[in-house]
Amino acid sequence: MRKLALVPLALLVIVAAIAVAAAVIYQRPAEPFKGYEAAEQFVEIPPGASTRAIGDELVRAGVVRDVLTFRVAVWRSGLGRRLKAGEYRFDRPASALDVVRKIARGEVYLRPITFPEGLTIEDMAALFEARGFGPAASFLAAASDRSLVADLDPQARDLEGYLFPETYALPRSASASDLVRIMVTRFRQVFAPLQGDAEAEGMSVRQVVTLASIVEKEAGKPDERPLVAAVYLNRLRIGMGLQCDPTVIYALRRAGRYNGNLTRADLGWKSPYNTYVHAGLPPGPIAAPGRSSLEAAVRPARVDYLYFVSRNDGSHVFARTLDEHNRNVYRYQKLYFREKRP
Repeated sequence: MRKLALVPLALLVIVAAIAVAAAVIYQRPAEPFKGYEAAEQFVEIPPGASTRAIGDELVRAGVVRDVLTFRVAVWRSGLGRRLKAGEYRFDRPASALDVVRKIARGEVYLRPITFPEGLTIEDMAALFEARGFGPAASFLAAASDRSLVADLDPQARDLEGYLFPETYALPRSASASDLVRIMVTRFRQVFAPLQGDAEAEGMSVRQVVTLASIVEKEAGKPDERPLVAAVYLNRLRIGMGLQCDPTVIYALRRAGRYNGNLTRADLGWKSPYNTYVHAGLPPGPIAAPGRSSLEAAVRPARVDYLYFVSRNDGSHVFARTLDEHNRNVYRYQKLYFREKRP
């Protein structure tokens, strides 16, 4: 009789143990876990990876406690068929359920890089390297692929002016070539609505981008860009030299001769980009223009200004005649700096 009584008791103990184990297993996917020592951990999930392979990789990386926990998390979430490929970043304890949901949402880790308006290819390459995306040389090489804009600008020798300045979010595996192609694609998207205006002005894409790059370097305030563009277009129409300092600086930088100061001798240096020596637009863009500068180049202000000079506060004063301009130069340059002397 005693043996018969012990059997049900043993079964109860086993059942209870199984129930406790099941409860633990069911609850564990909701418990935060961090099994890696570094501050952050990256996990790459290749396209077409099975749920089992994903679980194995997460466990190996210390992101999930064990494969069983991962499998239960997948079952509880019902997201097994929605797990997406890509690189994921983990930097804090996370439950297996949260990990599964993150991968199902496709929250792939992306690194941002911002290129301000007015940078040259060399500037961009230096920034690319400084932000840890790769060597500057790889960006310079990618930016020399003129075939990417051959249909827009058959005369292009490289992608100067066609790498649109903006913030881009890239996976860690992205190459310089990947980024350059994205930047050119973005330029095309921004320029497409302006194509009709360019044709109405009788300007090629290259002429628009070249003028826009000059506007970008000269105009400090967005609302002045149509005015600056108008000045240069007015000069072009009457055959007057553009006399633009940034074009000379660009030429000096390309030749490795610019030290941060522009001298009178520099203004006479015989470079195709020197708009003090050569009339008309320079051979090509001198920087990467943003949207507002591109718009200004094809939608200039309807004014008859031929001159402008800095007020030394980021803005400019415009003039129609040389006499008026000389008075502005005297007021905003000569007197200003004379008063600044100790």
